[in-house]
Amino acid sequence: MAAENILVVDDDKNILVVLGLRLEAEGYNVLSTGSGEDALRMAKDELFDLALLDLRLSEKENGIDLMEKMHQVAPEIPVIILTGYGTIDTAVESMKRGAYSYLTKPFDRRELMLQIKNGLEKSHLSREIRRLKALVDERYGFENIIGKGKKMQEVMERVAKAAETDSNVCILGESGTGKELIAKSLHLLSSRKDKPFVAVNCSAIPEGLLEGELFGYEKGAFTGALRSKKGFFSQAHGGTIFLDEISEMPESMQVKLLRVLQEKQFYPLGAERSIDVDVRILTATNKNLEEEVKEGRFREDLFYRIYVIPVSLPPLRERKEDIPLLVDHFIKKYDSKMKKGVKGISMPALQKLMSYSWPGNVRELENTIEYALAMSTQKVIGEELVFQTRGKEEDSLKPLKDAKNEFEKNYLSKILAITVGNVSKASELAGKYRGDFYDLIKKHDLNPLDFKINK
Repeated sequence: MAAENILVVDDDKNILVVLGLRLEAEGYNVLSTGSGEDALRMAKDELFDLALLDLRLSEKENGIDLMEKMHQVAPEIPVIILTGYGTIDTAVESMKRGAYSYLTKPFDRRELMLQIKNGLEKSHLSREIRRLKALVDERYGFENIIGKGKKMQEVMERVAKAAETDSNVCILGESGTGKELIAKSLHLLSSRKDKPFVAVNCSAIPEGLLEGELFGYEKGAFTGALRSKKGFFSQAHGGTIFLDEISEMPESMQVKLLRVLQEKQFYPLGAERSIDVDVRILTATNKNLEEEVKEGRFREDLFYRIYVIPVSLPPLRERKEDIPLLVDHFIKKYDSKMKKGVKGISMPALQKLMSYSWPGNVRELENTIEYALAMSTQKVIGEELVFQTRGKEEDSLKPLKDAKNEFEKNYLSKILAITVGNVSKASELAGKYRGDFYDLIKKHDLNPLDFKINK
């Protein structure tokens, strides 16, 4: 098991040295500073298992205020307050405001180590509870993928088949279509489900830091490497690593990733020995990778390694039959959190949602429903709460045939949504014979059953 990380903050350099030596002798990784500002920055950049904070850091800073700021960044980190000015009132105050425990200087070494041991057990328990909760929420992957339309059924069939193999999968789709949710489902449906799932956004990590984050580094490998660190590949050993926005990976890193895929091993920065790794690679991009290869922005050999099983997610505008189901799901999701008692959405509001082309896809729809629910004072979300924060989208000019087909499909989807999949009522509203109406919905691959919402 990796050594726990402990942050020590005290304006007395002698205390920092003594605590550092004692804790490192016990096998802990220690980072220390005399500045509250530095401590807060470190808490944002590093994952700490416990913090020791001096009560009086300076005239302007105190450990209790610093603890509250740190808890905004890392809510579950146990904090032990150290002070030479111990009073009952201060102890009570620190505990009320979130400290795990309180020690007065000069403190007994055994008491300090006991408090640290107990605090770390609390930290581990909190993380395990969070991990198990997330696992319960996501355990049955497909339950979180909302969509009964033909296109999403085809996606889920491909995902189910891909999950039975250990082949690399490349997930394609616009932003907001749910690529990471598909990746998690692939993992949870696979034989690696009990091993780690590690998600990495390649575009969010600066190029100069990407290699160290992916493959780890040894202590002293570069300026600022105060301790060894396991990279994402090591963390995912035995499980799955998901590389999102793979098209944004610099070419220098593409070469190194290719080597890992070929040799199943890598060298952490500063290491003399390679590390063997067993991971399944899942990737995702919102770009056309084949075009990126043609334009010379993505390596062809790497493309063929990761593009074994492609899974394309349709944008929401191409599966509008799923909108009523998604709306129902998001209303239930956010009402359970907000306790507003909202039961549904009005037909004019749903029609408004069905008419929109959703450039932000499912993520944009979810945000729209969350906002409407937050602002709602009624049991049903009204039309006035939909798109209240922006104007209606302007559609770009399309060829007449495409515009006619899109209008026809949207029109049929709206009527089926209004009638909750009742074809007789829908055909009557449309002024069409039932047989002709069936021909139209068949032409556009619409299934009336997809519009029936199970309340």
